Amino acid sequence: MALSQMQIIQSLGEAMAWFERELNWGVPPTELRHLCGRIGELYAALITNGQMATEVNQRGYDVVSGDGERISVKTTAMMSGGGHVAFNPRSLEEVERIIILRINTEEMQIEKLLDATVEEARSLMSQERAGKQSISLSRLAKTTKPRSELKAVREVMFASCLVRELENGSIEVERDDGQGMQAVSPAQPVLRELARQLNLPLVNGNGNPHNTRQLGSLVIREIAQESTG
Repeated sequence: MALSQMQIIQSLGEAMAWFERELNWGVPPTELRHLCGRIGELYAALITNGQMATEVNQRGYDVVSGDGERISVKTTAMMSGGGHVAFNPRSLEEVERIIILRINTEEMQIEKLLDATVEEARSLMSQERAGKQSISLSRLAKTTKPRSELKAVREVMFASCLVRELENGSIEVERDDGQGMQAVSPAQPVLRELARQLNLPLVNGNGNPHNTRQLGSLVIREIAQESTG
């Protein structure tokens, strides 16, 4: 059954929350490959206005874009420049587009490393070895999607502040300074102030301070619950 964009957004948020919880429990990202893959597929479906493949382990591709492109999605949580992403060259015949994503485990947001046609991606791949070709992560530069193209998935108002979560997990804050809403940067101090007013913890279960994404998500969830409660 096809998922609506709202269902994809909700599923992505739930998957990111579960991933973050596992990290807080001390599970290394390398042990969360399946969850990383799921997050990447949901995010790719979201940004391409598409759908995930209808079959588990669909040959070659993971997502079909809104324009009908078959997309192979690879997701990593490796933060260093090392490592690589492997492909089965025979499966690439089933694909028109390749998206490589990274989950930034420090800020808990998704970064796009590559979004290219198969032909463009092949030019970055190594020679075939043991039936695989690969792209070294060191060859990929992080690309930031223009802010104007990022969708807001949740936003709330509280104490003259607008707190917004974007599709890549980043958090924005705007505050009314008496002359209209103004963007606040960095957002962390205002989020901490709001968290105190809402009696929310400023640290996680391990005693470490919440980062901007974590704190913003907590604040948004609490305000949303209060407004519907």
